[in-house]
Amino acid sequence: METRRYVLASRPTGRPTPDDFDLERVDLPDPGRGEVVVRTVYLSVDPYMRGRMRDRASYAEPWAVGEPLRGGVVGEVVDSHADAFDEGDVVTGNLQWADYAVAEASDLTGVDPDLAPISTALGVLGMPGRTAYFGVTEVLEPRPGDTVVVSGAAGAVGSVAGQLAAMAGAHVVGFAGSDEKVAFLDEIGYDAGINYEATDDYRTAIDEATGGAGVDRYFDNVGGPITDAVFGRLNVDARVGVCGQIALYNAEDRPVGPRKLSTLLESRATVEGFLYGDFAPRFADATRRLGRWVEAGDLQYRETVTEGLASAPEAFLGLFDGENVGKQLVRVGPEP
Repeated sequence: METRRYVLASRPTGRPTPDDFDLERVDLPDPGRGEVVVRTVYLSVDPYMRGRMRDRASYAEPWAVGEPLRGGVVGEVVDSHADAFDEGDVVTGNLQWADYAVAEASDLTGVDPDLAPISTALGVLGMPGRTAYFGVTEVLEPRPGDTVVVSGAAGAVGSVAGQLAAMAGAHVVGFAGSDEKVAFLDEIGYDAGINYEATDDYRTAIDEATGGAGVDRYFDNVGGPITDAVFGRLNVDARVGVCGQIALYNAEDRPVGPRKLSTLLESRATVEGFLYGDFAPRFADATRRLGRWVEAGDLQYRETVTEGLASAPEAFLGLFDGENVGKQLVRVGPEP
């Protein structure tokens, strides 16, 4: 059986280009005992993958040149040599950017198509949703009346984080990159949105959006000048959760800029970086809670979907231009 798959063609310098991806055709290996063949339906592309294209380890191991790219997949089991899954089951796991893949059944999780559309297993009910859930409930712990700022607020993680902070009774302000995205923030319950492309004075924009109240909690997906501005508006005993730094992912030389630690002396703020995998033993509980909120209409989501495996590099590169609203997905094949 033949399948198409993407491999890393070269290590990018700065921003990746389509030349850094190579679509090849290979024979699919026969599944062994305990393995299944999965037909990809949806493929997730995420900003953290940029770090895996470098030649040094970060919190995710780098890909080797010529190695298949991998990401979150929702797919259909089409051949099973494992007791855990039957043909026709829908599963999710970290699989190749490919039409088909062979996987250990123990590396996969079943997806309930009756809970929500299966694509949500890669978004609001998957890694992004759970990242937002633990970042808000465990790291930021917003209180009623707090002012919470979220950068990358219209993305897959930020859009959920802001809604969860609002559920906790906070006044929520989001940074997003277009008027369309700011309108989306209004739709999902943000109290104010800042189009960072339409202003160079982020500090004044924060003052206006918060009514001069300052910032009690900051969910940081972006880094860069937005984070510099927020740090200058942190209140005493503020909490900062560092989830991502997409503004710096393509930088070859990381800018140092003005030193910001003095602002932490003034605010006595707590800054904590966190990773999704830190909370793995509690994923199932988080998914159940998120699922109940989605079913009740209390938690909204949006997906940006491109069609066909060949569009995967374009979808990935578009993340760095802010082309997606909500979760960016690639639909590789038809739903079961």
